[in-house]
Amino acid sequence: MVEHTSAAPGWHPNLWHPTTQVALADPPLRVVAGRGVWLELDDGRELIDGISSWWVTLHGHGEPTIAAAIAAQASRLEQVIFANFRHPTAERLAERLSALTGLPRLFFSDNGSTAVEVALKIAWQWWRNQGAPRSRLIAFEGAYHGDTMGAMALGERSLFTAPFDSLLFEVARAPWPATWWDDAAVERKEVEALDQLERLLETPTAAVILEPLLQGASGMRQVRPGFLREVERRVRQAGALLIADEVLMGFGRGGALFASALAGLTPDLMALSKGLTGGFLPMGVTLASERLHAGFIGTDPSLTLYHGHSFTANPLGCAAALASLDLLLARPDRHEGFAARHQPLLAELARRPGVRRPRLQGTIAAFDLIPPQRAAPEGYLNPIGRQLQRRLLREGVFLRPLGNVVYLLPPLCISDAELEQCYEALATALGEL
Repeated sequence: MVEHTSAAPGWHPNLWHPTTQVALADPPLRVVAGRGVWLELDDGRELIDGISSWWVTLHGHGEPTIAAAIAAQASRLEQVIFANFRHPTAERLAERLSALTGLPRLFFSDNGSTAVEVALKIAWQWWRNQGAPRSRLIAFEGAYHGDTMGAMALGERSLFTAPFDSLLFEVARAPWPATWWDDAAVERKEVEALDQLERLLETPTAAVILEPLLQGASGMRQVRPGFLREVERRVRQAGALLIADEVLMGFGRGGALFASALAGLTPDLMALSKGLTGGFLPMGVTLASERLHAGFIGTDPSLTLYHGHSFTANPLGCAAALASLDLLLARPDRHEGFAARHQPLLAELARRPGVRRPRLQGTIAAFDLIPPQRAAPEGYLNPIGRQLQRRLLREGVFLRPLGNVVYLLPPLCISDAELEQCYEALATALGEL
């Protein structure tokens, strides 16, 4: 019998926290302020936010120019129904993102999951609108694309999806040849993955979706750019569409403005969110080619993409996104040079016992821990992550390991001294483990 409890000491009686088991987790910390990389707790402690608050806080907490842009927009127009109106802030953002990505059509939503849902619906309905519907969707093993039903179906079946598996549609899976420093087997893994993808593409395929260069939630699983270019070549040969889920990797996280460009990809659809507004407001966008957009235009009402959100193209979110883009483009060195800052610190940490498979992509450094308890569960449920998190908090650093996968993904504004403090805290905490 499963034991249930509805209340526990240290937990607020009205809040329901995401992906958190109250019976097992430590009570959440109470934050009262944030500035730059720092979070201030109600007991006076300060912590470095080493994961950018679930990867969204791009430039740091309380970034003044983004706050000012939101305030200025709020005094003019805070919201308007986007089905019947357009406004200058949305126009400017769409123009800039289209120019930066090469994808001319932009559909607004409100988070990463919905940005992926929109991409999925566009791809699927486009084939239907052509009068040539295709029955296959292909994703990669280990993928995570969000928690709404369609996005869950595209992701790997896991602990997260298990209660809903009977509701999720079928998706074909290709191997993801994850790699790391000094991986002698990477070429063999890539060949095997591409062979399997080719076999899957023999069935008429509507779309292939991937997270360019790095899968995030499944363990910061990195692949090489050349592999992705070979994936695209096969997708094009099969006449399928390519969807790039850049919810994590967009806006400099991979070391370039967009990971697709860094990998040499030209996707038909791209999903963006997280860093889009600098972490200030929820917003998602799906960018599409003109060819796809044209497939929804005609006098037949059934051609219409009947999808929308109440806060589509929210002016405050658009203003925040424009200000965030200004910051990003004014200082490209902050994301382009971030890997060089990580590299020597990660290399030193990788010499420690128990640290294996170090990997680095732009602003994201990661490694696996060999758990002291060999019988502990693999992956997300491994308790070593919670143990490490507790020790890091004592050192003034907040991280959220993915089970036995540890990663650093700080805001771009972090100083060298603050970054070094994160690695020193990791070294101390690992020594205690």
